[in-house]
Amino acid sequence: MTTGATREMVGAAFAGRYAIPAFNVFDDFSMRAVLQAAAELDSPVIIQVSVKTVRSLGAAYLRALFLARAREVSVPAALHLDHCPERAVITAALEAGFDSLLFDASDRSYDAALVETREVVEQARGFGAAVESEIEGIRGVEDGVGSEEEGGRYSVSRVGRFVAATGVDFFAPAIGTAHGRYSAAPRLSPERINALVEATGIPQVLHGGTGLAAVDFADLVGRGCAKVNVSTAIKEGYLRGGYGELRNAAEKDHWDPPRFFAAATEAATEAARTHIRMLGSAGKAA
Repeated sequence: MTTGATREMVGAAFAGRYAIPAFNVFDDFSMRAVLQAAAELDSPVIIQVSVKTVRSLGAAYLRALFLARAREVSVPAALHLDHCPERAVITAALEAGFDSLLFDASDRSYDAALVETREVVEQARGFGAAVESEIEGIRGVEDGVGSEEEGGRYSVSRVGRFVAATGVDFFAPAIGTAHGRYSAAPRLSPERINALVEATGIPQVLHGGTGLAAVDFADLVGRGCAKVNVSTAIKEGYLRGGYGELRNAAEKDHWDPPRFFAAATEAATEAARTHIRMLGSAGKAA
């Protein structure tokens, strides 16, 4: 087993101008799928879980499952709590041993977000965990969190002051991407990544990775997006793969759950492989 702290993995990617794929999982099979893809392609990987998944399965169970599955591969892996605006859930994840978390304060005012984010960073440091920050609402709803409208963007200088005051490790900016599927090609603001990297000196995080073109990934990663979140592609691959097996089972009237999970897992693995290759992390496992 090679577990790796999120901070070290993302820092290395930031310096090398590639990105760590951060895949959202929701059960044992989806977790195995992305770890398998990472192992096959010799890529570091971040396993992410939503607040909904933590509530469903429990933070301690998810950490134990992660450690058990990570022992089966030889690439660096970390466990991350995604999009969490709730302090109680953050505390549960930290006490369970999560490597990092995203404190989503995009529903707070700037001043309230600054004060509370600073508190979360201080708390996380006591557990050796890294903190990702989001204060600009990124369009789209993921696992019940978010809004269909993009929130307002702060000036680059104001984000710089926020990062300096809070000590966050990574920042997730609004640049025109969206959670979920794109109904049309997004209008991106890639130059904002350059400005934020210069102003903050820390890695930027790209949300809404599903559906972006390889050329967009390459451009944004090259500018400083060292962690890229991919959720919808894993969910869709898993469910489409399983659906194909369900149709086959219905035609034959032969219902075999292991065949369903095998088909779902392989489809999710292929989705993860595709994104690992696009993000340039293949072969980067230390």
